Amino acid sequence: MRVVNVDEMLVAARERIIRTTPAETQAELGTGAIVIDLRCESERSDGVIPGSIPIARSVLEWRCDPTSDWSEPRVARPEERVVLVCQDGFSSSLAADSLRQLGFERVGDLIGGMRAWQAAGLPVVAPGDH
Repeated sequence: MRVVNVDEMLVAARERIIRTTPAETQAELGTGAIVIDLRCESERSDGVIPGSIPIARSVLEWRCDPTSDWSEPRVARPEERVVLVCQDGFSSSLAADSLRQLGFERVGDLIGGMRAWQAAGLPVVAPGDH
């Protein structure tokens, strides 16, 4: 087996997922896309994307796999469009590729993460207010 580094993993993952800008992600919210916020609770304290669903990165696959005993019905829907969000748009790319392996064909992430969303001046709400 050929060993790769994390930069190579990231490039390969991004070739297999759908990446969207903040404006494109906002538009997809209006079409029913599922937005999953992977950030930890302290990172979410500055605000979240309205309608996003918080799921810790450490349990993402178990919540999204419809065959898992720990699946979350709001997100265990491989047929739906899913956009993952992290703080800067790196771990979300790797996570999206992981969901692709679980059968999510229309999965991707927010380019630049939550920092890019906020920099674009897009709406945020307090955690729990969405």
